[in-house]
Amino acid sequence: MSSRRSWKHQEFVAHGSKVTCAALGKKSGRVLATGGEDMKVNMWSVDKPNCIMSLSGHQTPIACVRFGPNEDLVVAGSQSGSLKVWDLNQAKIVRTLTGHKAAVKSLDFFPYGEYLASAAVDSLVKLWDLRRKGCIMTYQGHSGPVNSLKFSPDARWLVSASDDTTVRLWDLSAGKELRQFSGHYGPVNQIEYHPSEYLLASGSNDRTVNFWDLEKFALVSASEAATAQVRAILFHPDGEVLFSATQDYLHVFSWEPSRTHDTLVVGWGKVADIAISQDELLGISYQQGSVQVHVVDLKQVAPFGVPPPPTRGNASNVAAVSPEPQRPIRRPPTGTRRNFVRSASTATKPFCRLKEETEGEAPSADEEGNDITNRADIRSPEEYRQVFQQPVKPKSNNAHRNSPAAHKPAADLPSMVGNMNLITQEFSKPSGLNVADFLPVRDTCPLPVPRLTHPLLFARNPIAALHPNQRGRSVQSCKRVI
Repeated sequence: MSSRRSWKHQEFVAHGSKVTCAALGKKSGRVLATGGEDMKVNMWSVDKPNCIMSLSGHQTPIACVRFGPNEDLVVAGSQSGSLKVWDLNQAKIVRTLTGHKAAVKSLDFFPYGEYLASAAVDSLVKLWDLRRKGCIMTYQGHSGPVNSLKFSPDARWLVSASDDTTVRLWDLSAGKELRQFSGHYGPVNQIEYHPSEYLLASGSNDRTVNFWDLEKFALVSASEAATAQVRAILFHPDGEVLFSATQDYLHVFSWEPSRTHDTLVVGWGKVADIAISQDELLGISYQQGSVQVHVVDLKQVAPFGVPPPPTRGNASNVAAVSPEPQRPIRRPPTGTRRNFVRSASTATKPFCRLKEETEGEAPSADEEGNDITNRADIRSPEEYRQVFQQPVKPKSNNAHRNSPAAHKPAADLPSMVGNMNLITQEFSKPSGLNVADFLPVRDTCPLPVPRLTHPLLFARNPIAALHPNQRGRSVQSCKRVI
């Protein structure tokens, strides 16, 4: 087994001009998006040397980029404050959104639907409806640029972090600020939710990571001061520890009690993003027009593995400070903190009656672009099909009956309905329903497998909503769809 704990995996020229932002796909950890001063967003696959696809459309340099939860969408914010969303499967732009008056700093997709949140230098946090192409809520309260924002795993809250040293928690149901966390002594750069517990971590220029209890709204603990300002943080998928990335270093923390498990010299410079793929942690950084990908072997990082003894050959990869002896992580007893699980009481709780904001949001130069500027240039068709296009599955009359996915309970999606004229009821459904409840019982039903947005689900007269050629065919079997 190699004694190396970290290494530079690859380095490549990503843009013809300076790289301004980069992001990894969190689902796989193997796809990468970069933005540059050339106003393009380039798509890459880790281990592949060539650009897969180049996305054009912005008229000013790219300031921020983010993948969707399933890595089938990517959104980029520009220096002018506009947003563009691309569908990677179809290789086309699907939305252009304008509203911010300054550079976009952070983006996040809603976990259960076609909504998006953005934060910018103008100190505003905005919530967007991607179907209606409009801003439906603006959250004001920060007094400085907003550096990071995230939706909670249960879609109840939105949290933001700013240069004003505060972290603010916004209640999506009430449409207002729920809590303000103050405890850092410098700008807060990153925030991250625990994958299951009501716990939030925030990393700051003051070189510390604070852990906040979201049930008691209190500080749980603070990490030791790191080697430099915290640039990226990420919880391990099982929630045992948190990884904190600073310039050239990776720190491994736990919070109850506060403890530093390991510190590695990685040499990745000013790291921009980190992600986990199997037993490896990937970190990306950029300088001028080049991008570097570094890899950390988690099997040789405490507390998951035993670090190798320091030798001359691996001196650059050993811990900067000696890690503590390997021993089980002490966690609080089960049940001391709630989990991010949507209950029946919150599954049908609607968002507040959000007012669609249209005043004062004139189209920018980005929105004036035409189909020629808003394009996707596929540079490697074969790799594009392998990475971003979904495989075509053979059709079968019994597919909906035999497929395990058809009987998997659907996630309890939040209803954003306060008024049908404001937001459609696409995500409103009673708690406990499954996707299979909306599927036809017989194979002879003339309708395809409907989505939750099928007109039959919302029509007062389902038969009248059918196409004229379908009204005389198996009427009774069609009624069972409803």
